[in-house]
Amino acid sequence: MGRRVRKAVFPVGGMGTRFLPATKALPKEMLPVVDKPLIQYAVEEAIAAGIEEFIFVTGRGKTAIEDHFDHSFELQSMLEERGKQDMLEIATSMMPRAGTIAYTRQQEPLGLGHAVWCARNLVGDEPFAVLLADDLIQARTPCLKQMVDAQARQGGNMIAAMDVPAAHTDRYGIISPGFQHGNLIEVTALVEKPKPDQAPSNRAIIGRYILQPEVFEVLERQGPGAGNEIQLTDSMAALIGRQPFFAIAFEGRRFDCGDKLGFLQATIAFGLAHREIGDGLKTHLGELAATL
Repeated sequence: MGRRVRKAVFPVGGMGTRFLPATKALPKEMLPVVDKPLIQYAVEEAIAAGIEEFIFVTGRGKTAIEDHFDHSFELQSMLEERGKQDMLEIATSMMPRAGTIAYTRQQEPLGLGHAVWCARNLVGDEPFAVLLADDLIQARTPCLKQMVDAQARQGGNMIAAMDVPAAHTDRYGIISPGFQHGNLIEVTALVEKPKPDQAPSNRAIIGRYILQPEVFEVLERQGPGAGNEIQLTDSMAALIGRQPFFAIAFEGRRFDCGDKLGFLQATIAFGLAHREIGDGLKTHLGELAATL
């Protein structure tokens, strides 16, 4: 139903203040989980979902992200001279094909909705995905792939959702659910960061979206919302009733890597699943637990 999702937007303009001083000179999206930066996990998830064009909405101090997805001729030459072909393949494997990656600048930190709006001319008049690198998802089938497949059947807009403790609803955009069919949930309303006693459910939006281009028209005239920022949740809410709108209760485990504890939990989970270090890490954790 409708056009295939070919483009993905990665809002990467945030300052990462919760990880200072580590993020004073390093973009938070470049923080590594085991051996890959957060942004690479997001790009790889997009590639697995069939995304062909990658749009980064950056800010000041984010050139390391651009460099990461580019050639490093000195490094590549050194690895080739030393015959380290396996390392050379790793160093070049994260680079999308030439001409498939673009960057635009969010010149003011006015919120997620504003960051998405900054990509409007690069997205054009077609459906697109949005991925927040802070939300790292460990899943057998990548989360965005689950969403793209479901959206191809349902059409319209789709967001990823998960249940959160009722006391935490004021940290998320929250769904007012309608009918549910399998893991798809009709979205009848969206509320940004409601207080627990005002939340319509405890089903929260997490950082994966498939949106129709009409959202840009809403963002164009939208004023500030919660936190005095232009909220993507508010613009999505305006599309409900005009277009199909569903949430998917995705299969997988989400880690909030914008939070120190969530970042450490992700590092352990992905470390345990890593073919080179998983067994050694499991042994170490067992020994460490025995001393506590």
